[in-house]
Amino acid sequence: MIPSKDDIVKAHQRIQSYIHRTPLEHCESIDKICGAKIHFKCENLQKAGAFKSRGASNAVFKLIESGFQGRVATHSSGNHAQALSRVAKYSGIQAHVVMPENSLKSKVDAVKEYEADITFCSPTLEARESTLAKVMSEVEAVEIHPYDNYDIIAGQATAAKEIIEEYSPDIIVAPVGGGGLLSGTALASRYFGNNVKVFAAEPEMANDARKSFESRTFVPSINPQTIADGLRTSLGELTFPIILDHVHEILTVDEESIIKAMRLMWERAKIMAEPSSATALAIVMNNPEVFAGKEIAVIVSGGNADLNNLPWTK
Repeated sequence: MIPSKDDIVKAHQRIQSYIHRTPLEHCESIDKICGAKIHFKCENLQKAGAFKSRGASNAVFKLIESGFQGRVATHSSGNHAQALSRVAKYSGIQAHVVMPENSLKSKVDAVKEYEADITFCSPTLEARESTLAKVMSEVEAVEIHPYDNYDIIAGQATAAKEIIEEYSPDIIVAPVGGGGLLSGTALASRYFGNNVKVFAAEPEMANDARKSFESRTFVPSINPQTIADGLRTSLGELTFPIILDHVHEILTVDEESIIKAMRLMWERAKIMAEPSSATALAIVMNNPEVFAGKEIAVIVSGGNADLNNLPWTK
């Protein structure tokens, strides 16, 4: 069942002692540049450096409440891998993670630090899923999907719930990859918000979600070429219908705009955002006809940037 309002409230209660209630930060110079009032929901300051800790902790803790003591497994380019590995270690269970071979070294190192077992694969969704199936058959683990899981979606929804409890935005902007954060944000905005519109941000070089949204037919992500590594995945069977029903629009931006927004967040707001996070600010900057004069909450999805390869140094 699609998470209800009560499911999201219970998820928040379940995880609140394990996660940070991240701050809403405001930067006047970015407001002037965008012509709007923007509050940043700083999930870059979340446990394991990204919003993924919300969903992973809700899914694992809910399993443990039912008596589960086995192994968990997933595929992830990094942030969900870190989040699941951390909560598994915290809970005394083993995590097995399939990661694309082009995953950022900083994210791989963090997963290793949380003592998960890593299997690398080719950087395609098909390879991720087939490798995960093989791992799960070998170790008898339960899959905690990075986004296509209602307990994950309910956990991710708690970020928007916190926004609405502290601020009354006209619009919430979230990046979209697999759609876990976006679908959770859309549900929380519907349940707790007052006519809050939800916009999604996506790279032009990985625009499968926009294509799917416009055609109302699932379009897979095939060989995405974007610096926003967290947004290279396809929408899920569970996330896509929620997005169709409750998201106002999906907008895309080019790579140069993502880098510009990322650097602006670092320099002006002192917010250490990774490229996937910066995509959300980039669509605000590039679409003044949509966002000018509005009260906007931008979800900074994570801060796990590769400090040895910052995009503006190339």
